[in-house]
Amino acid sequence: MNRKTTFLAMVGAHAVADYPLQGDFLAKGKNRNAPIPGVPWWQLLSAHAAIHGLFVGIITKRPMLGMAEAIIHAVTDDAKCRGRLSYNQDQAIHIVCKTVWAILAKDKAP
Repeated sequence: MNRKTTFLAMVGAHAVADYPLQGDFLAKGKNRNAPIPGVPWWQLLSAHAAIHGLFVGIITKRPMLGMAEAIIHAVTDDAKCRGRLSYNQDQAIHIVCKTVWAILAKDKAP
């Protein structure tokens, strides 16, 4: 896969993971400031971030990029939930990450 195709695949996967796969349960429950009673917010944030990381790892065929995506996605979403980032800043960070992953994935041998 070339960089452009890799990037576009990750952006598409991001849209799927951030909207239909996240759903109301994860979207609300991952927020430490308003968690779902009885459900640890960090478990839901981790699950959501892991979905993103899995997509990146599969698309790039680089598990370490998937791990990096999961960590950065979790930190970014937590900052958004805590009011430190706006929705647009959150999404911009996610897209910049996809750009970096596409560049790094192509620069390394399979």
